[in-house]
Amino acid sequence: MRTFLIVLLIFSSVITIAQSNKEYAAIDNQALKIADSLSKSVNTIAEYINTNFKTDNEKIRALFFWEVSKISYDIENMFAINFNETSENKIDKTLETKKGICINYAEIFNAVSNRLGIKSFVIEGYTKQNGFTDYIPHAWCAAKIDGHWFLFDPTWGSGFINNGKFVKKINEKYFKADPAKMIASHIPFDFLWQFLNYPVTNQEFYDSNIRINNTKQYFYFEKEITSYEKLSELEQLTQSSERIEKNGIKNAMIFDRLAYKKREIEYLKQKKLSDDFNNAIAIYNEAINEFNEFINYRNKQFKPVKPDEELKRMIEEPKSKLLKAQEQLSNLGQVSADNVANVNAVKKGVTDALKQIDEHDAFVKEYLSKGKAGRRSMFTKITIFGKPIN
Repeated sequence: MRTFLIVLLIFSSVITIAQSNKEYAAIDNQALKIADSLSKSVNTIAEYINTNFKTDNEKIRALFFWEVSKISYDIENMFAINFNETSENKIDKTLETKKGICINYAEIFNAVSNRLGIKSFVIEGYTKQNGFTDYIPHAWCAAKIDGHWFLFDPTWGSGFINNGKFVKKINEKYFKADPAKMIASHIPFDFLWQFLNYPVTNQEFYDSNIRINNTKQYFYFEKEITSYEKLSELEQLTQSSERIEKNGIKNAMIFDRLAYKKREIEYLKQKKLSDDFNNAIAIYNEAINEFNEFINYRNKQFKPVKPDEELKRMIEEPKSKLLKAQEQLSNLGQVSADNVANVNAVKKGVTDALKQIDEHDAFVKEYLSKGKAGRRSMFTKITIFGKPIN
């Protein structure tokens, strides 16, 4: 499987605890009334929130407060990385045990948020506190509320570790955080997710130089995110890798994340090549089956009689499919040495079939240009290989 699990070690000595936000007291109280029976899946949590709250601001607050109140940091498994675990498993396990690490918090927040109709993303990066840049990656979230992007870190918002134990204490600082302020402590691997028009480089993050620098090239992140969502997974990974490299490979975490994305890119390229090749073969086989039907029909001297348009279709459709298969085979790109022979064999099969079909296509065109007597005079019974048998 191709998942990326990241963890965060939280030290109590570097966390600032904010007071609860009285503005949201009624929402918070209602959020905590989600029954245990409804908190086993993201769907039922989302249904409760949609039922009890109206605005996106109320809903995102209810989600954040419920999660930071009910999910505890899983100290025992903070380093138990499972690279084969799916997003669904991360969510289901955490909702069952009410324990998780940063990626579990982020996956739940993201999944519920999207089910609430609020656009959300999981963000991967690394952090800095009190001038110390952590050496372990972290995950948090972004959500768009009333047309604006805000950042949410339900892991850091849920409490801290003291003497090896997790202490539950809600930190309001990580609810609806301003991206321009959050960049002081959280920097994504891919600067697209900074939500800044003048993104901060990794070196600037290390130097705590996060002031807006409008001498840089303007980055229209809203437009870039819209474009990103329309891309294929392969295109998304490719562009993300380019941005990561552009922002500077400052530490091992960035290097590892970039290497992972490049492995993903290579995997998807090979998968696409395999899928395109198999699709070309499937189209080729369809064309040959249809061509065989035409041959059998011609061997019967086009009897029983079909309309001229149907006869044209019987030869044009397999030809069109062969041309499509030929085009796909030509666009496969670089093929590994192990597969060159197979690809070339199929290409030759398509080329040979097209030569035969062109001969029959010419026969049909001539046939259709004649009257009844002329049509009857044209027949020589043939085999599938185009050789006369009489």
